[in-house]
Amino acid sequence: MSAPPPPSTRRDVEFDADGTTLRGWFYPPADGGPAAVVVMAHGFSLVKEAYLDRYAERFAAAGLAVLVYDHRNFGASQGSPRQEIDPWRQIEDYRHAITYSCTLPEVDPDRVGVWGTSYSGGHAVVVAASDLRVKAVVSQTPAINGVQTGWRRTPMAQLREAGEQFAAERIARMRTGEVAMRPVIGDVADRPVYPADDAFAYFTRVGEIAPSWRNEVTVRTGEWSRVYNAGDYIEMVSPRPLLMIVADEDTVSGTDLQLSAYNRALEPKRLEIIPGGHFAPYVDEFEASSSAAVEFFASHLRAGGR
Repeated sequence: MSAPPPPSTRRDVEFDADGTTLRGWFYPPADGGPAAVVVMAHGFSLVKEAYLDRYAERFAAAGLAVLVYDHRNFGASQGSPRQEIDPWRQIEDYRHAITYSCTLPEVDPDRVGVWGTSYSGGHAVVVAASDLRVKAVVSQTPAINGVQTGWRRTPMAQLREAGEQFAAERIARMRTGEVAMRPVIGDVADRPVYPADDAFAYFTRVGEIAPSWRNEVTVRTGEWSRVYNAGDYIEMVSPRPLLMIVADEDTVSGTDLQLSAYNRALEPKRLEIIPGGHFAPYVDEFEASSSAAVEFFASHLRAGGR
C-alpha cells in the first residue's frame, strides 16, 4: 500500500445542514478522481482530531476520497446547545455530508460509503438502511442497542432517580434556558457517562491530542441515548454490503449486543472480530481495524461495481 498523502492535500471544508454549518476535512483522491468517497464522523462526544485523521489517511492512500466532519454542537462545527447529542439529528447530518460530498468534482456520486465508530457506528447502520445513495457501510464497535446498554449501566436502585433527574432538567431548561451538563469521564461519585478505567485512559489521551474535546455532554444527551436502538434497522441495510468490526471485550457497547445485531443482518455482510475493549480499534488494533475497512471499501466501491 502506498504511503498516506501529505497533510497539504487535505483541505478544510464546511457545508450547510439545515442552517447549521458543519466543518471538517476533505481528502481528495490521489489521482484527482472522480473517485469513490467515504463519509465519516466520530462517536459519543468526540471530535475528528481524535484519531479519525489516521483512518482518513489510510482510506485516501487506497485511492478513496474522504470527507471527515465534526458533529453539530461539537468541535469546529456550529450548533447549540454545545455538547448535546441528538442521535437522529446526527443521522440527518450524515445525509447532509453525503449530499455535500456528491457536489465535489473529485467524487463519484454513485460510489458512496459511510464509516462510523461507537455512537456513529450505530448511525452508519441507520443511514445505510435508509439512504439509497450509500453503497457500502463500515460499522465499528457500534452503539447498537441503547435500551440494553442503558439498563446495564444504571443500577436498578438508581433508575427512578435517573428518570427524575431527566424530568427536572427539562423543567429547568424550559424555565431558565440553562443546560445541565454531565461529565464523560471522572470520579464515580460524579456519575460520569463512562466510569471504567479503559474509558478514562482513552479520553484522557484524547484531551491531549484534540484540544477542542470537552469532558462533558448535556444531561438530555443521556436521556436520548437510552432509547436509541440503531440495531432495529440492521435488517434493512441489505442489499448494501455491511462490515461490522467488533471488539471481543467491549463492555461499553456490548460485544454480545453487537454480535446479536450482526446475526440479524442479511447478506452481503462481513464480521471482523478484534481483541480488546471498546477503544482498542483506535490505537492498539488500528492496523487491523483500518486494514479491514480499506479492503472492504476497495472491494465494494470499485469502479464498475455495485
